[in-house]
Formats: sequence, structure tokens, C-alpha cells
Amino acid sequence: RVQLLEFGGGSVQAGGSLRLSCAASGYAASSPYMAWFRQIPGKEREGVAAISIRDETSYYADSVKGRFTISQDNAKNTLYLQMNNLRPEDTAMYYCAAGGVMFGGRWYDWDWYNYYGQGTQVTVSP
Repeated sequence: RVQLLEFGGGSVQAGGSLRLSCAASGYAASSPYMAWFRQIPGKEREGVAAISIRDETSYYADSVKGRFTISQDNAKNTLYLQMNNLRPEDTAMYYCAAGGVMFGGRWYDWDWYNYYGQGTQVTVSP
């Protein structure tokens, strides 16, 4: 069954904003870390941001620091990614991930997570 479901992708002009949401259910909802990744066709998947569910420590890729904010709503089991000042190079498929159980993992490592959403497309035009 679906454990992570993303919402909020779309098309926007450069400089605009979008907010992505990821609704978690089942075992995914009890994961210690949640994250957002993105992928452009033909390129490697990139960790965008992650958050510790326990203490809300957040992590960001250098390319999005100061523009993107990751947050969570525990009551709703929902993860968010507020994206401001979007650039054409932010165009990608964005994926939600949950997991981070194994000690010593890295937040930007796709394989550190156990659950993944289907993705939502973000397109930023010049």
C-alpha cells in the first residue's frame, strides 16, 4: 500500500514559490528521518533536504540553502518543502523519502531511506 504520497508540484516562473507536501502512513510515518530528493532525467538523484523527526534538525543541499525550507507536522504525519525564489535549474521530479534507521547513514544518501513516494514534477520556466 502507498506509504508516502506527494502533493504540490506544478509549473511556476523563475522567482516564484511552490510548497510540496508528503503525507506519510503506516511504518513510513514512524521513520526517524524524512527527506526530499530530486532527479532530472539523465542526471543523478540529488538530496535536497532532510529533517530529523525527533528534534527537527534540518539539512540542506548547498544549492537550495536560503531558498528552501523543510518542515513537518507530526499531528498530520506530513512533510513539507517550501520552495522560494525558484530557478530553472530547480526543475526536476521531486521525491519524498522516509527512513534513516541505520546508524551512520548520510541524509543525502537515497539508500539510507526505506520508503519512497512516486514523485511530483516541478517545472520552473525562465
